[in-house]
Amino acid sequence: MRSGMIPAGSLRSLEICAGVGGLALGLETAGFHPVGLVEKDVRTCEALRLNRPGWNVVQMDANEFDPDEIPVTYDVDLLVAGLPRLRADSGSQEEADEERALVNCAVCLVGPVRPRAVVIENLPKLADGADFAADREEIGKELEHLGFRLHWRVLNAKDFGVPQDREHGFLVALREDVADDFRWPSPLGGEARTVGEALHPSMVERRWPYADIWRDHARRPAPLLVGGSRLHGGPDLGPSRTKKIWQRLGINGKVVADAGPECPSRVDTTKWDLADKGWDLEGSEKGMPALTLAQVALLQGFPADWVLPQGKTNAYAQLAQAVPPALAAAVGRQVFEALS
Repeated sequence: MRSGMIPAGSLRSLEICAGVGGLALGLETAGFHPVGLVEKDVRTCEALRLNRPGWNVVQMDANEFDPDEIPVTYDVDLLVAGLPRLRADSGSQEEADEERALVNCAVCLVGPVRPRAVVIENLPKLADGADFAADREEIGKELEHLGFRLHWRVLNAKDFGVPQDREHGFLVALREDVADDFRWPSPLGGEARTVGEALHPSMVERRWPYADIWRDHARRPAPLLVGGSRLHGGPDLGPSRTKKIWQRLGINGKVVADAGPECPSRVDTTKWDLADKGWDLEGSEKGMPALTLAQVALLQGFPADWVLPQGKTNAYAQLAQAVPPALAAAVGRQVFEALS
C-alpha cells in the first residue's frame, strides 16, 4: 500500500502523541486508518514509519500542530490522543504543566478538526478520581458545547487478553447523531493470561534452563509496567513495591536487559543468553533474569516483529506509556460500530 492510500472500508483518524503506536495499531485492527500521526520524538517517528510505511507520521510537538498544514486531517471520523499521564500532587511542576497543556491541546483541536468522535486515554483517575473532577468538568463543558456526548470509563487490559494488570482511563465523546449507538466493550471472560504463558517461548529462546519451571510459577498477569522517566534515570520495572512483585515472580525488576547479543556489552548489563543464569526465589534478584525490551513489548501485546525506537531508556519509556493494542482495538471496534 502506498503512503496516503486508505484501505477500503476504513474510517479516517488523526492521532496526537502517537508514541510507540499502541493506540494506532489497535485502531488499525478496528478499522481506522491514520491520515495523521503526530509525535515529537524523532526516533519514535522513524520506528513508526518502519512498522507502517502507509501511515502518515508527522514529527512535531502536538502543541504546534495546525490542521491547516495537513488539510486531510480536517473532518476525520476520529480524533484520538494517548496523552502523557496527568499527576495530582507528584512530579515536577514542569512535567505537570506539560501534561495539562497536552490535554488542553487535544480538546482545543476538536473544534477546528471537526471529528465525529474523540477518544482520549490517560490514567484511570482522570475518568473517575476526585482529584481530577475539575478537569473532567472543564473537558465536558468544552466538548458538550461543540455537540458531543461524553462517556467515561476505566478499563483493565487484562480483561482483553493482555498479560498485564493494567488500568486505563478512557473518554469517548461522540457527536449527538451517533452517540446513542456507542457501547463500551465487554471483557473477554475467563482467566487472564499469565506472565509465564506470555513469556515462556522467549525465555526458551534465551536458553534459560529454568523456563518451564518458571512458566508454571509465574501464574498471574504482570503488574503494571511503569518507569523509564526521561527525567529520572534509566529503565527499570517501576517503584520498589512493583519490583518486589517481579522478584516474587522470579524476575529482576531493577534493570531492563539489552535487546540481543548484537548490543554492546556493559559490566552491569544483564546478558541476553541465559544459559548460565540461575533462579533462586529465596536469593537476591541479581541471580534472576531481567526482561528485555522485546519481552516488555510482548507484555504490552505488541507483535514480536514490532520495531521499537532506538535507545533503551527512550524505548522503554514509550512502551511503559503505551496503550496495549488489544485494549485499543476493543474500544476502537465499539467506536467504529457507532460511527458506521
